[in-house]
This record gives sequence, C-alpha cells and structure tokens, in this order.
Amino acid sequence: MALATEIIGGRLIDGSSFVSASKMLMSQRIGVVKRNQFLGSPVWVPPQQIRRQEQLKRAVRAPVAAISEDIIKANSKATAPEKAVNFKVRAVVTVRNKHKEDLKETIVKQMDALTDKIGRNVVLELISGDVDPKSKEPKRSKPAALRDWSKKSNLKAERVHYTAEFTVDSNFGVPGAITVSNKHQQEFFLESITIEGFACGPVHFPCNSWIQSKKDHPGKRIIFSNKPYLPSETPAGLRALREKELKDLRGDGNGVRKLSDRVYDFDVYNDLGNPDKSVNLTRPSLGGKTIPYPRRCRTGRLPMDSDITAESRVEKPIPLYVPRDEQFEESKQNTFSAGRLKAVLHNIIPSLKATISADNHDFSGFSDIDILYKEGLLLKVGLQDEIWKNLPLPKVVTRIQESSEGLLKYDTPKILSKDKFAWLRDDEFARQAVSGVNPVSIESLKVFPPKSNLDPEIYGPQESAIKEEHILGHLNGLSLSQALEENKLFIVDYHDVYLPFLERINALDGRKAYATRTLFFLTPLGTLTPIAIELSLPPAGPNSRSKRVVTPPLDATGNWIWQLAKAHVCSNDAGVHQLVNHWLRTHASLEPFILAAHRHLSAMHPIFKLLDPHMRYTLEINALARQNLINADGVIESCFTPGRYCMEISAAAYKNSWRFDKEGLPADLIRRGMAVPDPTKPHGLKLLIEDYPYAQDGLLIWSAIENWVRTYVERYYPDSSLVCNDKELQEWYSESINVGHFDLRDADWWPKLETADDLVSILTTIIWLASAQHAALNFGQYPYGGYVPNRPPLMRRLIPEENDPEYASFLADPQKYYLLALPSLLQATKFMAVVDNLSTHSPDEEYIGERQQPSIWSGDAEIVEAFYEFSAEIQQIEKEIDRRNADPSLRHRCGAGVLPYELLAPTSGPGVTCRGVPNSVSI
Repeated sequence: MALATEIIGGRLIDGSSFVSASKMLMSQRIGVVKRNQFLGSPVWVPPQQIRRQEQLKRAVRAPVAAISEDIIKANSKATAPEKAVNFKVRAVVTVRNKHKEDLKETIVKQMDALTDKIGRNVVLELISGDVDPKSKEPKRSKPAALRDWSKKSNLKAERVHYTAEFTVDSNFGVPGAITVSNKHQQEFFLESITIEGFACGPVHFPCNSWIQSKKDHPGKRIIFSNKPYLPSETPAGLRALREKELKDLRGDGNGVRKLSDRVYDFDVYNDLGNPDKSVNLTRPSLGGKTIPYPRRCRTGRLPMDSDITAESRVEKPIPLYVPRDEQFEESKQNTFSAGRLKAVLHNIIPSLKATISADNHDFSGFSDIDILYKEGLLLKVGLQDEIWKNLPLPKVVTRIQESSEGLLKYDTPKILSKDKFAWLRDDEFARQAVSGVNPVSIESLKVFPPKSNLDPEIYGPQESAIKEEHILGHLNGLSLSQALEENKLFIVDYHDVYLPFLERINALDGRKAYATRTLFFLTPLGTLTPIAIELSLPPAGPNSRSKRVVTPPLDATGNWIWQLAKAHVCSNDAGVHQLVNHWLRTHASLEPFILAAHRHLSAMHPIFKLLDPHMRYTLEINALARQNLINADGVIESCFTPGRYCMEISAAAYKNSWRFDKEGLPADLIRRGMAVPDPTKPHGLKLLIEDYPYAQDGLLIWSAIENWVRTYVERYYPDSSLVCNDKELQEWYSESINVGHFDLRDADWWPKLETADDLVSILTTIIWLASAQHAALNFGQYPYGGYVPNRPPLMRRLIPEENDPEYASFLADPQKYYLLALPSLLQATKFMAVVDNLSTHSPDEEYIGERQQPSIWSGDAEIVEAFYEFSAEIQQIEKEIDRRNADPSLRHRCGAGVLPYELLAPTSGPGVTCRGVPNSVSI
C-alpha cells in the first residue's frame, strides 16, 4: 500500500509533519474507505516493476517548501478526538513560464510583480469534500495568497514554484477542490497544485490550464483534485461545484467568443467561404439538411454582409477562437509557425506568383524536380535583403543570397531515399495501397465486374467496363472464378466518389480528372500487382464511350499511357485520402465528441480523465484548417484536383458512407472484406492479405488500446446499471450524436450505450481514431507525397485517345506530356511546403502510452499502475514492428529499396520522421 500511495504522488518529502498527522485525524478521516477512495487502497505490484516505479517516484516528487516549527507544534497539539483543532497545510503551486515574451507581456508582468505586494495577487481557497452540518455549505478554508510572486517574477526557469499556507481544523476533511482568483492583469499557466499536511498524504490537483485575470473573467476558477468520481459518488461538498464548472464550460450559446474564454459549443461549417471579398469565394454551408456534415466549435462571429447565414472570416495572422486551453502551447506554436506553411506560403509565394508563372511554370524534365532537393529552387524574384532577413525561415528552408537570387531547398522525401525510381514500378504502386499513406481504401473484390451504386439514368451503366479478357492473362494461371473464390482479387474504387463531380471539376481551369477503379492481384509471393485500371468520365450521350480500361503495357506507347493512368489513380487517391479518410474520418468526425466531452464530463469524471490526452490540440488544428487549408481558395482547393468542390466531396462521403460503428479497425477491415472473423487467430481476425502492414501493426495497437480501456472501464463500471445511470456519460454520448452529428442522428447504426462493453467499444474507437488511425494517415504525407510524381495531388491533362489533337504531341514527347499533366512548379512547391509542415512532429508531442504527470494524473493507484502496464505493452509493440520490418518474407515492408512500414511505430523524435503515434489529432 505504501508503494501504491507513493506512485500516485505519495510523500513528497521524507519525514514531513504534513504527512504524519495524528492518529486521531487518521481514525476520524479514514476509518472506512469507500470503493472509490483509492488513495488508501492496497495494490500489488509485480517485483519486476518495483525498480521502475521507484525511479518514477523520485522523478515526480514536486518541490515543497521547508516546514516551519510552528506548524509542527500546531499539529502536535491535535490530540483530543472530540475537539476540533486547527492546523496548517501548505500548497505548492507550479506555474509554467513562457520561453519568450513580447514587450507588452514583459511590461505587464513587471506591473503585476509590483501590484502583487499591495494585494492585487493570486488567491487560493481550499474546498472540502465534506459539508458543514450547520451551514449545509461545503467547508472552505480562509483565502490564502501565493507568496513571493514579486520576488520570483524575473526567474527564467521554465517552471516556478510558489507556496501558500492555509489554516484548517481537524474536521475539515480531505480537500477536493481549490478555487483560484487571479487579481493580476495577465493570465498565467497553472500546471499543478499539491497540498501537504493532511493525514491522507499529499493531495494533487493537476491543472494544465490558463488562469485568466479577474478583469477579463471575474469568477473564480475551480480546480478539482486528481481523485476520480462518477457523478453519483461525488462528495456532497463538491456536487454544486461540479455542476457549476460544467455550466460555465457550456456557456449560453450567445455572443462573440473572446480568445480568453473557456466555452465549448457547436456550429455548422458556415465560415469556409468569403462572399464579401468575391462572389467566386462563395461556398455552401456544410452541416444541415442540404449538405450533412459534423459540427465544429462555435465562435459566435458576426455574419457576412453579403450572406447573413455565413459567418464572417478571420484571416491570418489573427487567430480563430478556440477555448483558451485548446490553443497550442508555446513549443507547439513555435514549431507550427516556423514551418514552411508560414515561411513559404505566406511570405514568399505572393512575391513568386508574378515571376514564376510567366517563364517557369512547368517542369521541363524530372531533373527539375530533383533540383528542388539537391540544389533548391532558384527564385529570381527581386526580393531585397531586408525582406529575406525578416522571413522566419526554419532550417529546412535555406537561403543563399547572390544579388537578388534566393534558394528554396526541400528535404529529400523518404520515397526517394532507398530507390529513386521505385515510384515508377508497378509493385511499388501496389505496395502503397497496403503500406503507404492511404492504406484504408483497398477492398476485397467479391463481385465481378464491379458495380456502381449511382443512378444509371444520370451516370450511365452501373457495370464496370473491365471485362474478363482484360485481366485473365494476369491471374497466374487461375480462372476468374478461382481468383474470386481464393480471395486473390482486390480493388481501390473511386468511381462513385468522383463521378458525380467530374463535369464540374473538368470545367475548372487547369484541372482534369477521371473517376478510377484499380484492380490488383495477390501473387503467390503474397505481394500485390495492378492488373487493370478503369478511367471513367461522365457520359456525353447514350452511345458515348465514357469508360476506358488500361492494362499493363506491352510496348513503349502503352507504357506511357499506363504511367499516366497510374498518375490519375494516385491523384484520385490523394484527394480521397485528404478529404475523406484523413480530414473527415479523424479531424472532423472527432470534434463533436471532444466538444461534448468538455460540456458534459466533469474534469473529475473518470472517462474525462481517460480521454483527456486524446483530445489535445484537436480543436485548434481544426480551426487552423478552416482558416488556411479547407477554406475557399485555401491550400486544399489550390493543390487538389477537385478545387472548389473539395469539401463537397468530403460532405458527400459523410452522407453516403461514414458510419461510426465501422470506424474501429476490426469493423473497418471486415467491412472492406480485408479480414474475416476467425476466433482461432490473434485478435479474432484472419487477414486476407497476410502481409498487410497497416492492418498487422494496427491490430497490435488496437488490441492494446482495447485492453487498457476495458481495464479502466471495468474499474468504475462493474455493473452495467452504472453506465445507464451515469448522467454525465449519457449526456456526453447523446449530445455527440444528437447535436454534434445532428444530420445523421436518426441513423440506426449508432451503437447503444447501455453496458460496460458498449462503453469499451465506443471509447476504444475514439482513442484509435485520435491516435493510431490519424498517425497512419498523416505522418507519411511528405515522405510519400513530397515527391509529386509519386502522388500527384492534382492532374492537368487527360490521357489522349488516338483521334485526339494532342495525341501527336504525346507520341512526339511523352515525357513532356506527362510532366504537363502533373502539377505546375508553383502548385507542386506549394503542396510540398504544406505536407512537410503537416508531417512534422513538434518537440512537445505526447505519444501513445505517455501522459503529462504520469504518476498523478489520476488519484487511483490501481489505474495508474494499469497505465504503466499499457505503456509497457506499447513499448513491446514497437519492438515487434521493428522485427517485422527486418523480416524478408514480408515483402510489402522489407526488401531491396523497399521502405519499412513505421507509420504505426509508437515513438518518434521531432520533425518529419514517417513514424510516431501521438495521442491526439494535433496536426
């Protein structure tokens, strides 16, 4: 029991009189321990873990001020159990400083240091879990001010520790909350508070929150201890505070939000367009009967002048509102701001456009692309030296000044690191369908020929143009029926995603696309190979040839046509990857669950504590996306083939195919026919492609998450009635669906939340999407897409037919035609800059199996120990992934020039690494 108490933040200093309070206090306060009073619960710790935990104990001990003689004397007087005796306790308050302050912040900080001496200070008040029997109100200490704020105001340390001293009586009980009043002019970041002096030992209050000045937010901030309580088990003294805190976080749904607010509310995506600036920037609102979509965080901004249903725009560098604690912390903000996204797009590109578009618009050869990594892009843009000096260029964007010439140099993408020409090969094209940046589109082909679900009256015949004769010679001697029966045929099918939009897309200037289907065959070696590509256009008439089938080449002309067909497939794939699988299925679909969690789950709710690290930064990165990426004429519209129709494609996928009950990994694999249930196999599934790196590694992480969540849920919900009767939990899940996913609220596939198993499934899915699924889809974007020919985000030419006017120029110079079909130099470099930034890990990244304050995030010693076991399992998974990447029998991840599959390797250093699974959707 002593070790368990230490692990959750036991005695912070040896021999403290705060810890060794009298036996009278011990018998009064801890005579009977309820089920959820975990601080005194005995926990068995395996011997092999003791050394690790002893190290952790030492690492997490917080600094505590020396104990004065009068406190010891006061405690020693508490001997009569029938009479309440006053004694002193001390708070150790940890405040995190900013690394850099602007001039205004520095001046205000100095003013706060001066006025702190005359009473404009930071004041704490302890609140007990017990109620005063006379007043029927929670027991409270007298307010106590933080000491030495003015003395320590100039300390440059990252963390500064302050103290406050309280006098309480022996009937006070255990503190369950602290209120904080900030009478300074400036906010400060409160990391944690530890109270020493109670018989139960130190009481921890993890905070990790900005405390606003009373001039901006007059109310007191409420900080709860790390002890988890279901709503029904909340100590009487904390019930009203628990409800008040949630009410404050919900707000009243009115008014324009200030950046310092902590209010979580819902709204539709009505801020992507800018009709006030130009009619060409008008975009439909996403969310509602016409175009269903998940909800986003409400900002309350005033409407547009030209459209009262659209919210006015806030353009960079002015930040969009998200609740204050959701904003990037300093190191994360520095990483994001210093990325190429800002340095290149916002500072260089505007000066580039006029000069680069006139005489350097296209790549003249593949060597021009290689130069971007070897020598850089020579920019003769007439920028003055002073402008260059003011650009916040990070190390990855280097500058060479030779008169007025600048150099923009890109890191070599990983796809080129082992085999420069791998991207041209069919085996690499197929390999990326199961171990690239978008391994979640491939499906098992069950019916031949493939069929569309679109209306044939509008979109032509539903049946694919791929016939048996197209593929028979590529089935390794099998008949078509044998290949289907033996599960040897697979498909990546984007026909129904793109065809409804193609007429509008192909009418855009410089955009040309097909709706593609690609068939793959599983070879005896266990690897995939492409055997047919179907390219569809909207039918021009009843007898028009709107579908074209391309098969592996037999001659030189066929080879170039095949390469162009693969490029169109990759462009389709890049669009679906970004708009559907990445943005919609991780970023947008999770935001409602996060908003509802803050609105309905108290910080002391065990499920909030579980979800907390998996919600970090998501609201902020989604707000930045609305401002810079998915907005009208933003990066996504500029860089991807669908252009202004990008978000409508995303919304169509939400309406037609998104289902929360199929978003968990096992359910998704079964839905796509990539696995079948098999209780004899690990994870209860048999993969139809055994060497499917995303699924193989993903199932390891899924199972680890599921086991951890099950342990956690069963700790607090041993009986399903507790799930049904948990008011906060039910309101969270109900609002996530009925408000956050309002447009799909009536779907019959939403999972019920009635049992502990239901809760395990729902939580595992959410954590999987926020961590591993997002990592698999995000951090390979530059390593695979940074070389534009490998995954062109847009195409500018269709493939010429023999009777087309362009066919002669294609035959005369097929390489030139191919390069003209790819993005222009400006489009390519802009895209490269974006995906480089989006693929970057920040230095403060928290990876799966990690948490801030790992030993005190929960006051439940048994759960803290279970989390350490989860962390250990994640470490073993990383070793297993390393082993698999060295196994030559796994040809989709090991071989000559083959990239290892590391996108689900749990840890990573900062930067673009093509590995690492952060806890949350944070970039």
